[in-house]
Amino acid sequence: MIRMSWIAAASVLALMAASPAQAQETSGNVLTLVSEQTTTFVRNFNPFGQTSARYTTLDFMYEPLVVFNRLKGNEPNYRLAESYELADDLMSITFVLREGLKWSDGEDLNADDVVFTYDYIAKNPALDFISVSALLDSVEKVDDRTVTFHLKEANSLIANTIVGMPIVPEHVWADVADPVTFANENPVGSGPMTEITRFTPQVYEQCRNPHYWDAENLKVDCLRMPQLADNPQVLSALADGSLDWATSFIPDIDNTFVAKDPEHHKYWFTPSSLVSLQLSMITPDENNRKAFTDVNFRRALSMLIDRQTIVDIAGYGYPLVNDDPAALGELYASFANPEAKAQFGQYASFDLEAGMAALDEAGYVDADGDGFRDNPDGTPIVIDFMVPNGWTDWIDAVQIAMETLTEAGLNISMSTPEAAVWTSSLIAGEYSMTLNALASAADPYFPYIRSFNPNDFGKSRFTAPHWENAELSELLAQYTQTKDAAEAKTIMDQAQLIVAENLPIIPIYNSPSFYQYNTSRFTGWADAENPKYSPVVSNANPARLLQLLDLDPVAAE
Repeated sequence: MIRMSWIAAASVLALMAASPAQAQETSGNVLTLVSEQTTTFVRNFNPFGQTSARYTTLDFMYEPLVVFNRLKGNEPNYRLAESYELADDLMSITFVLREGLKWSDGEDLNADDVVFTYDYIAKNPALDFISVSALLDSVEKVDDRTVTFHLKEANSLIANTIVGMPIVPEHVWADVADPVTFANENPVGSGPMTEITRFTPQVYEQCRNPHYWDAENLKVDCLRMPQLADNPQVLSALADGSLDWATSFIPDIDNTFVAKDPEHHKYWFTPSSLVSLQLSMITPDENNRKAFTDVNFRRALSMLIDRQTIVDIAGYGYPLVNDDPAALGELYASFANPEAKAQFGQYASFDLEAGMAALDEAGYVDADGDGFRDNPDGTPIVIDFMVPNGWTDWIDAVQIAMETLTEAGLNISMSTPEAAVWTSSLIAGEYSMTLNALASAADPYFPYIRSFNPNDFGKSRFTAPHWENAELSELLAQYTQTKDAAEAKTIMDQAQLIVAENLPIIPIYNSPSFYQYNTSRFTGWADAENPKYSPVVSNANPARLLQLLDLDPVAAE
């Protein structure tokens, strides 16, 4: 979620001149990237460290068993594993490792390392940053290349979770006294780039694994990471051509970056977290609750939101409008049920006149002559649109939304509590209206279960509407209990129709994942014309490994 940076564009541009450019050597296959912004580099490559480890540790040093491609329906790209198989009862999953795998020090990488890793995090729960241990009953070595994970309950999506944990070498980590604080300064890894050939607080270089199993497809010899503290410094380095690969907010990107070298300076924004308008179905205000629990009111409200203007002004044109009534949008396009939009799409598109007419038809008219619409029984509707203080892009979005909502006759104002107060209010359902964000995932099951699971009411801000539907809950339970892809699609199609019909959350836009690249030294980049996977170099995107392996150095003239 981009906060101040969207609104701070002017200051970013002003600071450009003061940002030191990073020197770029022209040796053909040293790739310069920035995946993190920091004031200094600390030598830490602990793959379990979510706050202290360098962002090039996962994926590049520690290769996943599988990379699931979110842009292609969760398609598996096998890496350390050559296959996996779910048991028919979904109570276990078996992975088969590739033959001949080695660690970067030349030792064999085998099933013992996999079993060790999962036993290790079970014994050291502070390492388990994806909470996978809670899902596992035991991990069993079948043979040197085969591992079976036995589950506590049936789960058809367990592979996505398991592969999120890095596999580490037993012969190194078994002797680590404190794995939480262990800096792993000289890592022994499995990925393409494991060798630290240079490390200073201002720059470090990470080069080829001499024993990498897929070396034939790796054309980049080294990664160079210059220390860049903020967006202005990243912009300066991008503009002068010294960066090959970056992820950063760049204001007015066509002029500040692309125009400096239109032939080579490129970008592509892929959809990420969903931002939606949400109403509390259990709000303490009884009069508002009457309206908010009425699907006709929610539909009309949705039609009154000018999504494109919000994107253009509050988001500088970078987010992607989400007008999918099932709330999935482009991010989950491969899972989409076209019937959801065909039947209910009109309720997720801006149409001021139609929205006002829908309110009239549902009986939400000005009953007492005060200029504001009331409930059909004549009781007043007074809406507080709450958004956290300082979240300036969201504040701008709310102000834009309020213009059309007010024009339609709704009595609405904005409040800006501190983020902690806002979060607590959403968890408790003690609010009227808000914006809320939900992180992207590999499968639409995850945003649905995070948003509409009654077991999470009162625990998570992601269930802020406190809307539940027994049929939807049953479908989501069934979704994780089947191996059959056709059956799973049928279930998800039905789930989308329920969400689209009821519109429990009102989608506005998907925040962008920022991705900038320079084609002067390397080719093979994913882009909008060839959206083969997400190429964002963020450490939250395992598919960045696929992008690295697709790069080819430009031949010297």
